[in-house]
Amino acid sequence: MPFKTSGSGAEPQSCQSEYSLYQTVKIPIHGEPRQFHAMDIEIKKMQEEHINKVTAIHIASFPNFFLSFLGERFLKEFYRSFLYDKTGLALVAETNGKLAGFAVGTDSPAGYFKRLLIRRWWVFSVNSINAILRKPWIIPRLFRAVFYRGTPPGQQCALLSSIAVAPKYQGCGIGKLLIKLWIQKISYRNIISCYLTTDAENNCRINAFYQSQGWKLDFIYQTAEGRKMNRYIYEIKKKHLQKKK
Repeated sequence: MPFKTSGSGAEPQSCQSEYSLYQTVKIPIHGEPRQFHAMDIEIKKMQEEHINKVTAIHIASFPNFFLSFLGERFLKEFYRSFLYDKTGLALVAETNGKLAGFAVGTDSPAGYFKRLLIRRWWVFSVNSINAILRKPWIIPRLFRAVFYRGTPPGQQCALLSSIAVAPKYQGCGIGKLLIKLWIQKISYRNIISCYLTTDAENNCRINAFYQSQGWKLDFIYQTAEGRKMNRYIYEIKKKHLQKKK
C-alpha cells in the first residue's frame, strides 16, 4: 500500500507500523526482444534476517569498492547499525521471497556517525581485521569510509547512505521504488531535504539515474585518496509545497 505524504512532518498513525509497498514491474525476458513478464515487488522494513543477503547484494553490486574489500563481516555490521539506531531508516525489496535490493540512511547524519564512532569503532575494527592485516595502512581510510559520507548541505537534511539492487534485477525499476518509499518515509521526520554522494568519474549511468529521479548536483569534492565525488540533493519540502497548490 503506497504511503500518502503529510505536510505536518508527522507520520500518519495508520502508517507507523506498516512499511510495505506492493507494485508489479515488467522484467525483460532474456533473448526475447520486447518480451516481458510481470514480477511483484514488496518493499518493506529491513530486519536482522535480511543482513546476510543485503551484504551479498552489496558485494555483487560493488565488487571493486573499498567497503567490499573490507569483507562480509564488516559489511554486516555496517548495515546492521542502521537497524538499531533511532535515526536509521533501512528498507529492502523482495520478489517471490527473494531479496532484490535495499536502501539505508539516516535522518541525522552527524549524530548517527558520531554515535557509531563512539559506540562501535571497536566492532568495525575487529570485523575488518583480515583486511587490516593484509594492508595495515588502510586504517585511516577505513574510518573515513564508515564514519564520513560527505558534509550535510544544511539542517533537517537526511542522508541516503547506500542503495543497491541485485545484478539480476537491475534495470526493472526496483531502485526507483526503493528511493520513492525511502524519501516518503524519511519525510515524516520533519526532514526537508536528502543528500547522497557518488563517484563523479566513470559513473555516468548512476549519476544519470539520480538526476532522472529529481536529485540535483549540489557540490563536487575530492577525498583524501583523490576520489572525485558528486553530492546530490533532493528537496522534499518543495515537492510537498507543489502538491498542496
